[in-house]
Amino acid sequence: MISPSGQIKGMEPRLFLIYPEGNFIEASFDTPFFQIGETKYGRPILLRAYDRRMTFEDAVKLPMVSFDSTLKANLSVGLPLDMMVISRDTFAPLHERRIDSRDSYFRKVSSGWGEALKKAFDDLSDYSFLVDYDSAPM
Repeated sequence: MISPSGQIKGMEPRLFLIYPEGNFIEASFDTPFFQIGETKYGRPILLRAYDRRMTFEDAVKLPMVSFDSTLKANLSVGLPLDMMVISRDTFAPLHERRIDSRDSYFRKVSSGWGEALKKAFDDLSDYSFLVDYDSAPM
């Protein structure tokens, strides 16, 4: 599968996912991203955290977190990851990077995400066997 993207001057940028058989899907307002390969681990993060108003930097950080979750959950998925950032109306890559196991930013995101998940879990209300949750007020 390949995911070509681009922009014709004066038009909106477009993103496609092209399958080996030649059929394709296009990103849209309702589905502004693709996740290829294993989607069951990282996709929920994209769905819960993506916001159209997020900064460019957060839009790069979000798939890092998504990929980290996939890498942790599935041994058949591994580094390296290739990233290319293209800004609207620039018509050239703004940034290109290959992320491998030595990448300090990816390691920082991975450890930070792990710690944040542990803290979020610890902050959730404890379950009580003495409460009838179906009749208790929210």
